[in-house]
Amino acid sequence: MRCVIARFPFDLTKSGVLESMKGVKPEPVTGASVIVGRRHYPAKQVGQVITRQDRRDFSTGEVLRAMSRLGFTCRAVPHPPAVDQWSE
Repeated sequence: MRCVIARFPFDLTKSGVLESMKGVKPEPVTGASVIVGRRHYPAKQVGQVITRQDRRDFSTGEVLRAMSRLGFTCRAVPHPPAVDQWSE
C-alpha cells in the first residue's frame, strides 16, 4: 500500500511492518499506540522504525492512519476523566 508520511511516499505492507518491528523492544506507551503482533508500541516509535526518519518529521496521525489502513489495531490517546470543578 502506498502512503505518505512526512511528505515522503512509502510502499508499506503488513508483512513488511511486522518484519521491520521484529526484535524491536517496545518503549513505554504514554499516548497513541499500535499493536504489532502481540506488542503495544508507541505510534512514533513505529513510524521511526518503518520510515527511518526522525520522530519530529511526522505526526502521530500519519502513522495511525497508515497502520490502520494496513490492518493493525491502533489506539488513540486516552482522555483523562472529566473533573467536576464545582464538586470541591
